[in-house]
Amino acid sequence: MTSLTQTLSRHPRRSLAGLLLFVVLAGFFGGSVAGALDDDGGFLPADAESAAAVEAISAATGEAPSPGVVLLVGEEDGPAATPAQVESATERLGAVDGISSVVSAANAPPGARSGLVSEDGTRSLVLGTLAAGADDGEVADAVVEAYADDPDVTVGGWTVGGTQLGETVESDLARAETFAFPLLIVLSLIFFGGRAALMPLVVGITTVLGTFLALQGINQVYGLSIFALNLVIGLGLGLAIDYTLFLLTRYREEVARRGAGPDAIAVTMRTAGRSVVFSAATVAVAMITLTVFPLGFLKSMGIAGAVVAVVAALAALLVSPMVFGLWGAKLMRRSRGTGTDGQGRWYRLSHAVMRRPGAVAATTMLVMLGLALPALSAVWTPVDESVVPPEASARAVSDAVEAEFPDSGTSPMTVAIETDGTGAGSAGLTSYAEQVASLPGVATVAEPVRLGPDLWQLDVAVTGEPDDAQAQDLVTEVRALDAPFETQVAGPAADFVDQQQAIADALPLAAGLLVGLTMIVLWLLTGSVVLPIKAVIMNALTVGASLGALVFVYQGGRFTDVLGYTPNGGIEPTDFLVATALVFALSTDYGVFLLGRIKELRDAGEGERESVSIGLQRTGAVVTAAAILLAVAIGAFATSSISFIQQIGIATAFGVLVDAFVVRSLLVPALMGLLGKYNWWAPMPLRRLHDRIGFREESAPPAERELVPTP
Repeated sequence: MTSLTQTLSRHPRRSLAGLLLFVVLAGFFGGSVAGALDDDGGFLPADAESAAAVEAISAATGEAPSPGVVLLVGEEDGPAATPAQVESATERLGAVDGISSVVSAANAPPGARSGLVSEDGTRSLVLGTLAAGADDGEVADAVVEAYADDPDVTVGGWTVGGTQLGETVESDLARAETFAFPLLIVLSLIFFGGRAALMPLVVGITTVLGTFLALQGINQVYGLSIFALNLVIGLGLGLAIDYTLFLLTRYREEVARRGAGPDAIAVTMRTAGRSVVFSAATVAVAMITLTVFPLGFLKSMGIAGAVVAVVAALAALLVSPMVFGLWGAKLMRRSRGTGTDGQGRWYRLSHAVMRRPGAVAATTMLVMLGLALPALSAVWTPVDESVVPPEASARAVSDAVEAEFPDSGTSPMTVAIETDGTGAGSAGLTSYAEQVASLPGVATVAEPVRLGPDLWQLDVAVTGEPDDAQAQDLVTEVRALDAPFETQVAGPAADFVDQQQAIADALPLAAGLLVGLTMIVLWLLTGSVVLPIKAVIMNALTVGASLGALVFVYQGGRFTDVLGYTPNGGIEPTDFLVATALVFALSTDYGVFLLGRIKELRDAGEGERESVSIGLQRTGAVVTAAAILLAVAIGAFATSSISFIQQIGIATAFGVLVDAFVVRSLLVPALMGLLGKYNWWAPMPLRRLHDRIGFREESAPPAERELVPTP
């Protein structure tokens, strides 16, 4: 690191030229990553029973078990759809490549037409089922194009909705950038000052494009979800700005102490640079724990989050010495002073807190628990049509079906029945169908349909929506029925049950890794076992507060006009997990910079409380500024028109601000003052091990501290 830093700072112009070349190449090869990522969601485990049922039925019939394209024929408040219009729409849909079969009032038996015509008789549905193996995106694009010039037909269905969600992600990214970039530039001018405000811009662009390049390569091996791009933009810009701010602040301290030159750069990179490495490690290990869950969406978020943390750290560590070497003392800003005794407001706040550490700690924890209380009442809901933006055609079809068609109060369930080797005949199948029909929540049960020599399909209409408790209980009850053959249950409710089970199965391992890896990184930083335990507890409080805000807003259906979302009475569980990992990671991230500085001062000979006060004085303003900048960067998710992307942004921004303004400002100094020297306790074997492999920073003597300007 020292050798590389010296090379970059001694030849800044050549180094920056090489950086520019990399950015151009990364943009050229990685900039098209959005078009290469999957837009099919990834909210269901690939090995789920419901997925296996769909695969078995598709293999036997050559088509999906349920329609993926829904056409709504007839305009709202317009003349009634004519039979000729319905027949024309049916024929055109059947001609689209990838559509296996089409059902509408034009070709359905008389008894099956009631659910295809609106209650007032003015609008009609045309249902298209995809062929097995058909590409959802290609079919959706072809269907939309086929009816683009027909004002009487609105195109929808989950196949089209998924594609429109993917398109929305790209437009949302542009909107988020439009919102966040000007604000971040203004805030950077305020917090960085002068020409130094260019540093986060350079590091941010390098981070985002470098991550795009990395994801382009990863996507060749493992298909990533397009929703990961939102995380790359928000988290990438936020971390790039934070890391640059911490490095710049430390460089200004060293210039004030040593003068602008190689020594100031070297010490900055050995001290703050190492803190950046540890910080990136905490974010990366927290995000990578999401890959434990067998859901494509969570795996993609975990991979993207870990990659962007590493790339942001590399970008900051490489760009900063180039800029330090190029501009040197020109990066300094006029000191605003710390008072006549060199003790600023953060120093005084810390001492005030530590005069009553028990009372402050208890009060702060009670406030945090109060903020977290709503999270205990969280209700989980699946990703459904309500997440599709209102302006999308798939959403218009979904809303019309729910409001105008008679069978909209039910949801489908499909049972795949394997009779291979069981000798079960029609009597056994009829008996099984009767058992299913007798269960509470079943509206209707169709006759079993033979799909192959040993495969049958049983279609069931379930009362209520897939996220209703009754529909989910029914899935469990059907799966528990004693049948003389193998059965597999599919459908929206079954998908959600399988998702919940997959999350529950992986949660203990993911939580254990999150806590364990975080504690190891913090032990390497501090040498203490007490501080990592405290950090995990404080992180848990911050996570609880942010998730409480999520439940309060989205589950409670508040601020719908401001945020532009449609409430569905709950929280999407994978969002909950992504927000948990992000908030936990970023809380640890800020803790690394504060604890690293406190340890540095303590190792240099400062007393227990004095090292806390000076450490908070030197990092308090920086951590606060970093939190504001990151909250703006990742809070730009709130401008998304996709509600579950909004949820991640709102929860993370709230958690980051609470952590900076409450936890780091009040709870950390209170607990540090309360425990004193016991903060640094560790068993002797671990202490000796840390002395050999742990993290140490070079520090200035205590007498020099008043010469260092407040950041």
